[in-house]
Amino acid sequence: MKMLHDVPAPAKLNLFLHVVGRRDDGYHLLQSVFALIDWCDTLHFERRDDGLLRRHDLTAALPEDDLSLRAARLLQRESGCRLGADISIDKQVPWGAGLGGGSSDAASTLLALNRLWAIDWPRERLLALAARLGADVPFFVGGRNAWVEGIGDRLTPIDLAPRWWAVLKPAVAVPTAAIFGSPTLVRNTAAATISSFLADPPGFGHNDLQGPAMAYSDEVAEALTLLQTRFGNGRMTGSGSAVFAEAGTGDAPRFGMTEAGALPPGWMGRMCRGLERHPLADWAG
Repeated sequence: MKMLHDVPAPAKLNLFLHVVGRRDDGYHLLQSVFALIDWCDTLHFERRDDGLLRRHDLTAALPEDDLSLRAARLLQRESGCRLGADISIDKQVPWGAGLGGGSSDAASTLLALNRLWAIDWPRERLLALAARLGADVPFFVGGRNAWVEGIGDRLTPIDLAPRWWAVLKPAVAVPTAAIFGSPTLVRNTAAATISSFLADPPGFGHNDLQGPAMAYSDEVAEALTLLQTRFGNGRMTGSGSAVFAEAGTGDAPRFGMTEAGALPPGWMGRMCRGLERHPLADWAG
């Protein structure tokens, strides 16, 4: 095998996000549910025999040393593989959004190169590498929607009924560090249980980071108002700035997303389908 084309890297939503404490080292303790959606980046991999790793940006320009390159380098080094790869990325998931796009790219890179280079490591070995790349990367390697605890490192797979989600990304990018460092951030939300969430997934809980993000940028509040007006609900994902609304469970959403031409300049809106499993869930045992 010398190439793998059209490899998906799906985004995720935090259906809720509670900050339930803080460790002595400053890391925040969280509870959340990560839900996969069909808003995806697409990656293409071509094997190189010279050991070099090269990334090619097909759409938006990415940072010089992005997570996908770091993932490839880590797998190459830890496995002792002498092969390299050309990695081409069609970037569609916006960054600075709380959608996990960069982490998903890294996870798909680990899964794809594990196959392309015929390393054939089991999922558990890839998960160990994923944890060294970032808190969200193991979720995407895991392949399932998940209940998340700790600092994002404790994952319990759960089944979610397919749903439609209206996702709206304002132009502003919200810096995660500023939100977690906000003096208004609530850090003592009572711990919840999986059973309490499963009783009402769309309506459960809240996002503790939403208030500080709204204080950081009026655009977050504007986006939430737009969704509330059109769909009757709205919540921010991650540390923002993207927001989402539940939009139905059938073959089609109850309403369409606001027409793109009606959105402010620089905003992105998309109607997304929830995924029951990661498209690459079977690429590691």
